[in-house]
This record gives sequence, C-alpha cells and structure tokens, in this order.
Amino acid sequence: TSAPDKAATFLYALGWTQHSVGSQNIRTMAIIQLLLGNIGVAGGGVNALRGHSNVQGITDLGLFPHMLTGYMPLPTEKDTDLNAFLDRITPKTTVAGQVNYWQNTPKFFISLLKSFYGDNATAENEFGYHFLPKQEMVRFDHFRFIDAMHQGKVNGYFCQGFNPIASYPNKEKIISALSKLKYLVIFDPLITDTSEFWKNYGEYNDVKTEDIQTEVFRLPTTCFTEEDGSIANSGRWLQWHWKGSEPPAEAKPDVEILSEIREALLEMYHEKPGQGLESFAAMSWNYANPLEPKAEELAKENNGYALEDVKDADGNVVVKKGELLSSFAQLRDDGTTASSCWIYAGQWTPKGNQMANRDNSDPSDLGNTLGWAFAWPLNRRIIYNRASADLSGKPWNPKRQLVKWNGKNWNYVDVADYGTAPPGSPVMPFIMQPEGVSCLFVLGRMVDGPFPEHYEPFETPIGTNPLHPNVISNPVARILSNDQDAIGTAADFPYIGTTYRLTEHFHFWTKNALLNVIAQPEQFVEIGEILAAEKGITNGDTVKVTSKRGYIKAVAVVTKRIRSLEADGKPIHTIGIPIHWGFSGVGKKGFFANNLTPRVGDANTQTPEFKSFLVNIEKVTEV
Repeated sequence: TSAPDKAATFLYALGWTQHSVGSQNIRTMAIIQLLLGNIGVAGGGVNALRGHSNVQGITDLGLFPHMLTGYMPLPTEKDTDLNAFLDRITPKTTVAGQVNYWQNTPKFFISLLKSFYGDNATAENEFGYHFLPKQEMVRFDHFRFIDAMHQGKVNGYFCQGFNPIASYPNKEKIISALSKLKYLVIFDPLITDTSEFWKNYGEYNDVKTEDIQTEVFRLPTTCFTEEDGSIANSGRWLQWHWKGSEPPAEAKPDVEILSEIREALLEMYHEKPGQGLESFAAMSWNYANPLEPKAEELAKENNGYALEDVKDADGNVVVKKGELLSSFAQLRDDGTTASSCWIYAGQWTPKGNQMANRDNSDPSDLGNTLGWAFAWPLNRRIIYNRASADLSGKPWNPKRQLVKWNGKNWNYVDVADYGTAPPGSPVMPFIMQPEGVSCLFVLGRMVDGPFPEHYEPFETPIGTNPLHPNVISNPVARILSNDQDAIGTAADFPYIGTTYRLTEHFHFWTKNALLNVIAQPEQFVEIGEILAAEKGITNGDTVKVTSKRGYIKAVAVVTKRIRSLEADGKPIHTIGIPIHWGFSGVGKKGFFANNLTPRVGDANTQTPEFKSFLVNIEKVTEV
C-alpha cells in the first residue's frame, strides 16, 4: 500500500514471536512497513495483539533481569562507574543536526536513581549508582535461572503472579528444578499448578511427594478488580482502573506483601548485618504508610517530581520544588528531578491523574482520542507521526493529516513526535535514532545480525536449511548445553507441534472459572484430515502426542483448519495443541502442553520456541 492515500497495519501475536527467530520476524514486518511508507501514519505501524492486557507495562517498567524502567539497561559488572556506564549506553549523534533524543539518557537515568534512593543519592556518591545491582556478563535470563535451580544453586524462589510449570518449556525440568529449592513463595489470588507441584496427580504429575523437601508458602494476593491501578495496553495507553470489590479473607495487594517482607528483612539485617544491607537500606520508601503504598503514590513516583526548582535555559522556573512533572523534557541530570519511569512522565501532573481521563471524542475521525486516558510518550498516539508528511509539512494523505506547523510546533490532530524545527528543516522524523532516519540494516542492535535471515526451528522437520544447509538454525539462539540432549529429530518425531490459545479460555486462569470450563471442558489436539487418515485416527479418539521431553494424552479433533504443507519437497503435518489444561482448577484435569516443548529461545528476547517443535502421535485406548 505504498500509495499515499492508503495505509495498512501489521498485527502480530505469539505465532510470530515464539520462535528462535521471533525478533527478526518482527523486524521483517517493520522493514516492509518502512518500505511501504506505513510508519508514522494513521492506520499504519506494526502492532502487537497481546495475550495479557498489561504486557506492555511489563517491558515499560523493566521487569526483566537485564533491564530497568523506560527501556534502559541494568549496568553490568564491567560498568564500574556512572559516567563510563552512561557514556556506553547513550547514543552519539551520527548525523549532524538530528535530534537523537536518547542523548538525554543521563537525565532519565539519574532521575531514576534519585527516585530509587532519594537523599541517599548525591553527586558525591554518583547518585547511588553503586547501590544498583550489576548483572553478570552472561545474561541471567529465565533459561539460566531455571538451569541454576536445577543444579541446586538456588535456595529460594519468589514466584509472583506466575505459573512456571505451565508457562515454561519442558515441564519435567521445571518440576525437577523446583524440587531442589529450600523454599518456594507463591504470590497469587488462586491455587496454581506451581503451588501444588509437589503433589502427585497420577499421570498428570507423577512425582514422589515424600522425596520433595521444598517448603511452599502461599501468600494470597488481590485480583486486579480488587485494587486501584493502571494498565498499559499495546497502544501505550495508560488507563486507570478503580477498585470494584473487596478482596476475600486475608488477600492483600502484592505491593503490601512485598512491603511487609521488606520491613521484616530490614529488621533481620539490623539484628545481624550481612552482605547487601547498604544498598537495601538505601532504597527510598517515602509512602504515607510504608507497609501499604497506594497506587496513587506509585503512579506519582513513576511520573516524577521536581526536587528543587527546575529552570529553563533562560533561568525561568518551569517547575517549582515539590511539584509533579508534566513532561520528561523537564528531567535533569544534576539530581534536581526524580522519576521512576521517564516515559511515564506526564501521566499524573499538577492537573491531576491523566490516566483517568475519559473523553472519547474524536474530532479527527481517525481514532485519535487524545482525551481518553494517557499514552506515553506525552499523550502521543502515533509514534514518529512527523513521517506522515514530507519535509515541507505537506501530508502524504490530506484526509489523514496528523501534524501541522502552527508557527511554534507541529501539534495538530496528534501530539507531534518532533521538536520545533520549521517546515523545510533538514531535521528528520525519526527523532529517537542517532541518524534521524529509519534503519533497514542495523548494526549492534540485534544479537543475530543486522538483517533478517531464514533459519529453521531447532527441531526442524526437514533436517536442513534450503537456503544455506551449513547453518540450519539460528546460531545465537538461546539454548544451554544442559538442554541440548533434549532436542529431538524428525527420525523419531516426524510431525510439527504448535501451541495456541482458545477463545473460551484465558491462559491458565480460567480453568478455575466454572463457566469457562463448561464452555471448553476437555483437553484436545487438532490434526489435519490427511494425517488422521494415515494414522487411523477419527474424531473423538484418544491420542498420545510425544516429544523428546514427554507426552500428553488428549481427545483428537480432525479438522480442515490444519492442512499439510510441503517444504524441501517433503510433506509436513502439524498437530495443534491448545495450552490451557493442568492438574489444578475446577474442571477436568489435563496435561501441560509444555510437557512437549523444548528449552530453546529467541536470540534477543529469550522467548521460547513454542510454535514449532517435533512430535509423534498415536491412537491409545484412554487418557
């Protein structure tokens, strides 16, 4: 749709990401959109269909072992001082006159340190930089954490809102790893499979309970409807939600439970000092009730405050000491501002909670409802929207004009993703890039190279790569040496297995909800008509699906939906495996899809390769 009067969007979900080349799949999509002129325009872009409503918030707030908030990295062991670290991570402008907004990283990072450590972060101690934990040079991702647990190197595991034996690949290894812990702490509103990993459920979880010495603590948390807070969706909208009901019995919000644990740990540390006390005690905890931080307090902390009067280049005070910030443009690198997440600056300003805005009027008729909630950054709805017009300011499609020069800036239908450079300026639209332009070929930003390449899944049904047989699978994908032996071959497992979700269920939550269980009560797998005929399988038969890691049993659904393919001159049959079953819940018990899946991950994100692995199938007499 490179025609100026048309636009198209790519919508992707886990079918594109859960591969050992998942990130490059998305890169491919972005390259196509750039070539077609579909970036920065209304109705364009590359957009994720998330499995949870708050997945965007996970990455925004840096809930990965190697990341901090606002897409800033955690320092490594080699980053011995703050200035050297900031010099390493702050992009240098490569084309003169371009914005390169990431050059403001020191302002974002030092404001984060001030938010973390408050008065304990000073210029003299590098704003508390040395209080921050430093990641090992080898990234300690979930594959390595489980592997260390499996080797008996981990004493305890705080499992917060997660069900790893259902969600991680190779369930048998996860069970074995959990069995070697001294303690496991579960934060969840519900009983989960992981909280009951030590129980024998026959074929579904055939463990010897008496051999498992892990002590399991269940701490009941609230559900999202039982507390105030915000949700960040894929459009980067931060939408406030209000508490709808009281939590049952002893259930508490996660933040209260963590606050109580923090208090107890500080008391223990002060009674018997040990390693880590200095950085732990240095953390700022300025809430009205330190044991019950409120959602409003956390939201304002993320937004940011002026710790001293903030002045502009002419010496005029733009934010008074103690006031909330209105923009990340007000952040400073001298310790006079604090913000826990720079991209969220503007979500709660002196004018109030912007996330609570509920004006859905759309005068543009383009879906740009600027009065509804708050979208980071700065309530901008379409990133790089300056690219919707040429350098003179003429929109590519006048009917979908987003930005317009008004003599001061480009704000119009949307908040302009641009500075104040006038029409005809050489300042390019891609303001976050050091070159000012989009990149088809990138250096140093993707682990597996500057340009997408075809690689076969680690368990390939054809045993070769038709494009380059000497390198079959992604050579830098995440697979540990301890997991290599659990990789199968097509000689033993000739069919492709792929996992997915069903409309009637939501991950592993809704097997606790009777209405969902009634709507989709029993575990099944889908196979195509040709494979079913070859294997003598008919609708309603019980089948056993096996991989190198384990097996499941389920009802067979023979369907036209799943067709055989041809690759490298060979017929390829696929078996579809919905994920929602397990041994806890109110419905009929089932097997984990992750009994079958391999411990292989994308080279950049470590997202497991759930969408393509090798299996075999046979008809059996019963589940």
